[in-house]
Amino acid sequence: MPLVRRREPVVIEAPSVLGLRPSGVQDLPGVLLGGLPRAGRVEAPPYDPVPDVATGVLNPGGIARYSGLLADAVGEVLDSGRLPVVLGGDCSILLGNLLALRRRGRYGLLFLDGHTDFYQPEAEPAGEAASMELALATGRGPRVLTDLEGRGPLVRDEDVVAFGFRDADASAADGMQPLPAGLYALDLDDVRAVGAADAARGAVERLTGGAVDGYWVHLDVDVLDDAIMPAVDYRQPGGLSWAELEDVLGVALSDDRAVGFDVTIFNPRLDPDGSIGARLTECLPASLRRADAR
Repeated sequence: MPLVRRREPVVIEAPSVLGLRPSGVQDLPGVLLGGLPRAGRVEAPPYDPVPDVATGVLNPGGIARYSGLLADAVGEVLDSGRLPVVLGGDCSILLGNLLALRRRGRYGLLFLDGHTDFYQPEAEPAGEAASMELALATGRGPRVLTDLEGRGPLVRDEDVVAFGFRDADASAADGMQPLPAGLYALDLDDVRAVGAADAARGAVERLTGGAVDGYWVHLDVDVLDDAIMPAVDYRQPGGLSWAELEDVLGVALSDDRAVGFDVTIFNPRLDPDGSIGARLTECLPASLRRADAR
C-alpha cells in the first residue's frame, strides 16, 4: 500500500557491523545528523568473525534476525507518516530497510554506492554481506538472506537503479556475478555524461514510472570521491563531489514517493580531526532542506 507521510525526518540508529567487521562504522550514528529527532536504536546480535560453513557468509542468521528488528523500527516511523533516516553500520542494514517496505507492498531502490555490491559468496573471500547486499536484496544468494520472512526478493531487478558506482573492472576481476540486464545501472561516467542532477531526475523517473508504491534511497558514502571521503574501509579513486551528492539527494528526496533513506560505511575512526564527518553532517541536512523546498 502507498505510504503517505510528512517530510519530518527521524533518525533510527542501526550500528550493525554483522556484514563487515567492527572497524569503526558502528560509530557512524554518534557523529551524523545530531540535530534530528531520534526514533530509537536497534542493537545487533553478537558478531562472529568466522564465516558460516553452509553459506560462506559472515553472520547470516544474525543479519536475518537483525533485518526483522530493523524492519519493525523502520515500519513504526513509516506508519507515523515521517521519513526514516537510518544511520548504519554497514551496508547489510539495507535488507532490514527494504524488508519494512516489502511488508507493505512493492517498492523500488535508488542505490548510491561506489561499488555495485553484487558479489556471490564464492567470490567474496571474507564472506562480508556488505559486499553482497544488492544481490541479496534482489534474491541472489543464500536463502536465509534472500527470502526473509518468506517475502523474497525484497526488490525486483526492474525496480532498482544502481547509481554512481566505479568498481566494474575490480569486481569483474574478482569474479563477481554480472548485474542483471533488467537492473538499470548508471556508473560514474554515465552520471557525469549528463550531470548529477539530470542523472538523478532520470533515475527517479525510471523508479516512479512503473508499478512501485515508492522507493528507498541507499547511500554508501564511498560513492563520494576518495579525495574528500577517505574515511571508508574499501577505498578506490574517483567519485562524486559534495555538490554532486547534494544535487542527487536533493532530487531523489524531493519526490513524495521517496519514503526513506539510509547512510552507511562512514568510519569516524578514519577521520581523526572530525572534519570529514562535519562536512557530511552539513551535506545531509542540506539535501533534506533542498528536498523540502521543492
